[in-house]
Amino acid sequence: MKGRVIVDDRKLKILAAVVDEYVRTGEPVGSKAISKLDNINVSAATIRNDMAALEQLGYLEQPHTSAGRIPTFKGYRLYIDELMDAPVLTEDEKLRLDAMLGDKDTPEELLVQNAAAALTELTHCAAVVTNSVPRFSVISKVEVIPTGKRLYVILLITSSGNIKNKACRLEFDLNHEQLEFFTHYIEENLSGVSVEELSEEMFDKMVAAVSAYMVSLSPLVRGICELSEDLRQQELTVSGSEKLLSCDELDKMEVVRFIEHKNGLTELLEDTFSGLQVKFSSENDTFAIGNSSLIVSKYKKDGKDAGSLGVIGPMRVDYKKIIPYVEYLTEKISYLMSGGDDNVITEVPDSDT
Repeated sequence: MKGRVIVDDRKLKILAAVVDEYVRTGEPVGSKAISKLDNINVSAATIRNDMAALEQLGYLEQPHTSAGRIPTFKGYRLYIDELMDAPVLTEDEKLRLDAMLGDKDTPEELLVQNAAAALTELTHCAAVVTNSVPRFSVISKVEVIPTGKRLYVILLITSSGNIKNKACRLEFDLNHEQLEFFTHYIEENLSGVSVEELSEEMFDKMVAAVSAYMVSLSPLVRGICELSEDLRQQELTVSGSEKLLSCDELDKMEVVRFIEHKNGLTELLEDTFSGLQVKFSSENDTFAIGNSSLIVSKYKKDGKDAGSLGVIGPMRVDYKKIIPYVEYLTEKISYLMSGGDDNVITEVPDSDT
């Protein structure tokens, strides 16, 4: 970890033990509890002095004067980055996750939904998903339907089954020839085009082209442009929010605000690089819930980012348990979405947070 004060091995071992004990019990950890552990071979007095030093360095804190100590977010960060034993799933756990997830014949959207449901059930945290799968689809149909006086509905359908529609009011009613021209032009320029390739610049050129024929048609192109922007935006879903509301370590009002305005998390998820990331509320103002952590990883389709999957919960969660779940599920989703390509890694790699 760059820029941190060097801490000797004994103190690091004690810090790791405090984190493990606190995660297990939920109670502040004292020196006597640590001294009873098999891998700690020093006296309670020495442990007490080391814990005091770790507190001064900002890795531990003492919630009450006479109580033991608990990890700070800085302590959790050091633990996850450098001290935690490499998390490994058993074969039985992998088989259980596979059964909950589905196979390569499972629709992509359902794969992600199943993974989120599995994480909620197994971790008792809320699952968060951003889905960019529509970016890999293409425009399969654009239809303009007259629905009233100067009122038209644009229907946009993608190859992945995503359907968007928008009502547009024009200055004049279109006759059959004008409507046929527009339909033919749109089909010629958008049919089969990847959603990922759509851009405002492309639609500006289309507006100029149709305006040369009839200016009144330009609102229809703008309407299609707005629909395409909706397709390109990541869709954020949160499942298992009740897990957050029932957690005593989180502020209930902050959880409610998060549920109501969860889209504030999208920016944070978009910043996630390839590989698993652990982020703490104390490190980022984007978090709506204090004392919380986000464990998230990207999944891919054919080597391209397709979305993010993870959990949000209190800082005191079992990282050894949750991290391999998130890693395995995102790797397996990537494998299945890519058609079971043997080049896609299916073994969960070592944590790289």
